[in-house]
Amino acid sequence: MKPIRTRTVRAIAVAITAGSLALTGCSSDSGKDNSKDNSKSKDDAAAQSTPVAYGDAQASNGPAEAVAGAKTGGTINVYQQSDLTHMDPGQIYVSDAGQFANLVHRGLTNFQEDDKGNLTVVGDVATDSGKSSEGGKTWTYTLKDGIKDEDGNVITSADVRHTIERQYAKFIFDGPTYVQNWLSGAEYRKALPDGPYKGKHLPDSVLETPDAKTVVFHFKTAQPDLPQALAMAGYAIVPEKQDTKEKYDKAPASLGPYKVAEYKAGKSVTLVKNTQWDPKTDSVRHQYVDGYNFSNTIDQASQTKRLIADQGEAKNAIQFTDSVDPAQLSTVIGNAAAKKRTIQGYQPYVWQLSFNLDSAKMKDKKVRDAITYAIPNQSMVQADGGRYGGEVAGGLMAPTLPGFDSTYDPFGKLKKPNGDPAKAKALLKEAGFKEGTKLSYAYSNTPRGQAQMVIIKDALNKLGFDVQAKEIDRATFYEQVGKLKNPYDLYMTGWGQDWPSPGTVITPVYDGTQVADGSPNYSHINDKQVNALIQKAVTQEPEEAAKTWEEAHHRIVEEINPGAPVYYSKQIQLYGSNIGGARYSTESSYIDINDLYLKKP
Repeated sequence: MKPIRTRTVRAIAVAITAGSLALTGCSSDSGKDNSKDNSKSKDDAAAQSTPVAYGDAQASNGPAEAVAGAKTGGTINVYQQSDLTHMDPGQIYVSDAGQFANLVHRGLTNFQEDDKGNLTVVGDVATDSGKSSEGGKTWTYTLKDGIKDEDGNVITSADVRHTIERQYAKFIFDGPTYVQNWLSGAEYRKALPDGPYKGKHLPDSVLETPDAKTVVFHFKTAQPDLPQALAMAGYAIVPEKQDTKEKYDKAPASLGPYKVAEYKAGKSVTLVKNTQWDPKTDSVRHQYVDGYNFSNTIDQASQTKRLIADQGEAKNAIQFTDSVDPAQLSTVIGNAAAKKRTIQGYQPYVWQLSFNLDSAKMKDKKVRDAITYAIPNQSMVQADGGRYGGEVAGGLMAPTLPGFDSTYDPFGKLKKPNGDPAKAKALLKEAGFKEGTKLSYAYSNTPRGQAQMVIIKDALNKLGFDVQAKEIDRATFYEQVGKLKNPYDLYMTGWGQDWPSPGTVITPVYDGTQVADGSPNYSHINDKQVNALIQKAVTQEPEEAAKTWEEAHHRIVEEINPGAPVYYSKQIQLYGSNIGGARYSTESSYIDINDLYLKKP
């Protein structure tokens, strides 16, 4: 998943029992040692890769376990820098929209997180996390009673089928593609090019709805990760009666505890209680507050300043997917009262400088390697919060993934974290580099994106390039660089696993068979050997597959280099003093949106 536009992080894997996760909520602070380094480490990150359980019907029954001390009433203010990327579930694969989805949408399954951060996949609209048969090739889901949309329409298996089949339509281009690929192959759109909108459906041998309460998925190969995939916001239910196709992105129908009361494009979103939501059917969410007011025009610096001051409406406010402004981080860490109102965690995202391999200027690997050596990784980390914002990356796999190798560093970034310009210039000389070569660098118009642009532009200009910086609005950044025929040479992108498997990074981002408009394969890498290794890994048992994924990772980084590893991401967010239930979510890698309430409504 992308970090703002993060493809939403899904920190899960199949296991019999859930392990303990070390990340905690707000850190305690006596005020006597505010300068102490409380930033998260790779040990914390490793804890997030712990496998989780698949829940049965009992675990899937509502209501969700009550939050100690929670009260009802009041409205939470949400600070955002820009509009939500999407509200249509089929288009959701980014962190801000993923957080929003927890409030409004529901899928067949979901992630249940306890107060220690342990995760269990449970039934959401379904009665459990799913029943597999035929060695994992067939998965059957039974729907709960009493699930309705905001207008009182009962959700049936036809709505689930409609949700899956609309993902095949061309106007759905920005969401996950796991289930479609598993059902119909890499060219899945050919199986149902118009989606369900012209009366055609996938055959029962692929997707079956024998009655109003039952949905059966039939795969050609075992898909043990289906419960995790279905828990992604991108597969949340779109009721057939409510579907308005492209228009649904601006006015979605709710199945969750809150519904959209008002949406002002680029400015605000108002959520109020969905009276059709029944807590008895939901083991994950709460409906403590009366609603949420999203202000989508407050930049990161202003968010941080307001929350540090903690006055008036800011006492009831949260940062949604933005972080503490790096320029004000020392103030937050040095202020005991403010520091107590932070949540921290190690995110699953790896920031990389993606090379557009379709660009003539990026064809020569020596040029790509030169740029990679030249990047001052540590400066990039400092610009995003220093030790509280991230750590220098050696490869493209995050520390939150199982089997992470902390010693892997083919470009020597651990020894030279601010780059090796001499090595870079030598490689450019070998490549016959022409001084003054123009490079088009696309960046998001966020504080992070702007800071990254300044650093990258300076480093590459010093090599002799003429970097042309191209600003893109944050809300559409990944959409623009996700176009196959985009006009840019390189761009900074971030990606995190959809659950703790290297396959949820390597497959969507580096599988050449999935190169398409809207695909997260931003470099357009299409290497036969990598593609073969991916196909091999998905048929292997986890232990055996881990070696294949590692081989694929090494080939991608060392022999192809479609994207320069820059840094692993961490999170630190602020919230107001009247916010209760605040803690870091290992599932979303942001503030846990499901447990919030107001101490004084």
